[in-house]
Amino acid sequence: MQKLVILINVPVDDQKFEDGWPEFLRYAEQMPGLLRESTSRVSHILYGETNCTMIHELYFASSAVLERAMQSDTGKKAGEILQKITSSRFSLLFADHHEDTAENLVRSRTKSQ
Repeated sequence: MQKLVILINVPVDDQKFEDGWPEFLRYAEQMPGLLRESTSRVSHILYGETNCTMIHELYFASSAVLERAMQSDTGKKAGEILQKITSSRFSLLFADHHEDTAENLVRSRTKSQ
């Protein structure tokens, strides 16, 4: 699975960002091939320095599907809105995503004991 990770830095204009976020989501959620998404607001920075206040992740089956989604009309429009509401204060990352199930984690713990 591939995901597009959006690291959003401290907005220049909080109200502009909050007002525009639903419009961004409306377009992002229409991107072809989108399987799921998640949003995390950073509450504490435990170590290191960052200006990241929000992490938004969009999940796709493959990098090819993700790239097509970004080139789609809705993907381009979502990108334009994101640039506008953040004053281009964000980073985009492509990430190869893997998850494990709780069953596998329990099984692994049991084997190591």
